[in-house]
Amino acid sequence: MHSPFGQAVRHAALAVLGVCLAACGARAPLEPAAGAALPAAPYGTEGGPDARPTAEQLLELDALAAPERSVELRRRSEEREDDPFDLPPE
Repeated sequence: MHSPFGQAVRHAALAVLGVCLAACGARAPLEPAAGAALPAAPYGTEGGPDARPTAEQLLELDALAAPERSVELRRRSEEREDDPFDLPPE
């Protein structure tokens, strides 16, 4: 029969092991794998077809992928305007 103390020690050891494994991430700049190259430049980029983007350029988000908020947030509750498309179910 297993003691509760033994289970607690086992759970703590697994938690420590999980934290140690999670901390093993690489902190080096991104580079293509050995023997591989970056993808070809997209059509129409500056520098012609031989101008390949860097890893940092490939990770940048386009303005459409991450648009800035253009609507002012409401600071207090307000009555909703009448919505002509908010119809009851048939």
